[in-house]
Amino acid sequence: MRAAVTRKGRLIVDQVPDPIPAEGQLLVAPLATGICGSDLHALGDFDHFIELAASQGLDALDSSKDMIFGHEFCAEILENGPGTTGALPLGTRVCSIPLVFGSTGIEQIGYSHLYPGAMGERMILQEMFVLPVPDSVPTDLAALTEPLAVGEHAVGLADIEQGQPALVVGCGPVGLAVIAALRARGLGPIIAADFSPTRRSLAESFGVDEVIDPAELSPHSRWTEMGIPMTLMDRVMAQALGSAASAPVIFEAVGIPGMIQSTFTTCPLEVASSSSVCACTVTALSPSQPSQRSSSCDSASATQARSSQAPWPALRPGFPAPLSWSRRSSDSTRLLRLSPSSLHPANRARSSSTPEERKLLR
Repeated sequence: MRAAVTRKGRLIVDQVPDPIPAEGQLLVAPLATGICGSDLHALGDFDHFIELAASQGLDALDSSKDMIFGHEFCAEILENGPGTTGALPLGTRVCSIPLVFGSTGIEQIGYSHLYPGAMGERMILQEMFVLPVPDSVPTDLAALTEPLAVGEHAVGLADIEQGQPALVVGCGPVGLAVIAALRARGLGPIIAADFSPTRRSLAESFGVDEVIDPAELSPHSRWTEMGIPMTLMDRVMAQALGSAASAPVIFEAVGIPGMIQSTFTTCPLEVASSSSVCACTVTALSPSQPSQRSSSCDSASATQARSSQAPWPALRPGFPAPLSWSRRSSDSTRLLRLSPSSLHPANRARSSSTPEERKLLR
């Protein structure tokens, strides 16, 4: 089959062997494929991408071997492999979680040397993970299921309630997916912040209540108007008067170095008094429940972060935290890892990026 192969830092079209479905697997033909930011960054510096992947336990990648990208897709079933149920007829359009059970363990479609992604003419899917695409959904839109699922997952984890304000920092594909998931649930008010006029316009079309250009106004400038305490004294007064509004939920969907810390140093006190931090590309902050992640590495307190602006401890530039940092607090905020795509090399320090990479980060 023909495929767009990532080979030694280059993307070339070449002939490669057709994949053969094993037990419980389907052979499919990709119909539409999305190009993820992870793919762009991996192509730009595959060695660094592999290093990041290894830090998260995905240590089977080798920059000297070929790989075929493509984990956002809509495909057509061509063949049922051995041990499959055949529940979906041949020709059915499907989407899938981009994972396959390989002979040596779980393989991530699009980031595997054994299982090609959707930038080839054939690929393998695990039958138990596939979902049929409704006839009413166009194929190209169905290929956006995977990135949309990231935003849907984020909002689901946030446990946000009716009337609880939401701030979406970054209106790229994932940020817009978060906005779509919030709107579909009738949640709000929603504030969206992005430097790009185009992305702010898209956020408006998705139904946000307000868009903010961070170059002109802080994304946190509206909290006081909503009755949300920004300082300790504001909080004490609001509690004494019984007038405190619901604490906001902040979705960080940018992923560049310093964004997590910046969020904490400028956000309302209700969010800053957190109990855990997860340094990943997309995080959901919600003060509704205690953290479900922890590690033995304690973070600097929110007070220290506000005063010193120092980096989070033990964070080598360009590397996300293995799990999270935690500290015990009576006021708990949850920050949750959302996607394996959080391995983006966009997390590297900007000072080490090339001009081309900085353009991608924008």
